Amino acid sequence: MRRTATVAVVALAALGLAGCGSDDAGSGGSTSPSGSASASSDVTGQITVLAAASLTESFTTLGKQFEAAHPGVKVTLSFGASSALATQVTSGAPADVFASASTKNMDTVVAAGAATDPKTFAENVMEIAVPPSNPGKVTGVDDLARADVKTALCQEQVPCGATAAKVFENAELTVEPVTLEPDVKSVLSKVTLGEVDAGVVYVTDVKAAGADVEGIEIPTDVNASTSYPIAALSESENAATAAAFVDYVLSADGAKVLAAAGFRQP
Repeated sequence: MRRTATVAVVALAALGLAGCGSDDAGSGGSTSPSGSASASSDVTGQITVLAAASLTESFTTLGKQFEAAHPGVKVTLSFGASSALATQVTSGAPADVFASASTKNMDTVVAAGAATDPKTFAENVMEIAVPPSNPGKVTGVDDLARADVKTALCQEQVPCGATAAKVFENAELTVEPVTLEPDVKSVLSKVTLGEVDAGVVYVTDVKAAGADVEGIEIPTDVNASTSYPIAALSESENAATAAAFVDYVLSADGAKVLAAAGFRQP
């Protein structure tokens, strides 16, 4: 009897330990997949992303990659001058994410209560773009002050215009543009069409244009930069997916795409 009782106790103890081990493994095994599935299931539907014109190429790539990572999700991208996009947001235009080429424009959106906690994800600097034939014989930023050089700039309220103005201030130059464009891609278009001798754009725009333009670097001691913040919008009707897109832009994968486009890390 004593031997039988002892065997029974050992067997029960073994079953108890096995049960505990099974519960731990089951709990650990189910928590992660369950949590992942829950997080993934929240990322559904569609979002509209308003982004600075200079982000056209990189955000088009990021949008496609985000959709591939979340089957069934649709990312609609709308590009333009950050100042104009900020006005759209504060005027109540439906959107889910705002990516600006200037902290000033993002600050306007935050002050209006349309976004909170923006994160800076990239920086950009200016470069001169000229047609491949370089008809104005532009070799440096000083040449833009020549009366015979037709220069295109962004409008002053647009980040690329404000940043170009800092370049001219640093270089102690007065530049009289023949045209003021609504965004940086419009300036680049004037150059590629040969309608101007030069345009002041971002280094990323020169890179994106490839052989359609020639880039002329601006010396570091007079060049100027701008920061790019991003935020999910307060009135987004798809907050989970909007937040996930912001996180993706801020991720290592996002940084890789931005670096390939010529952006600098903040």
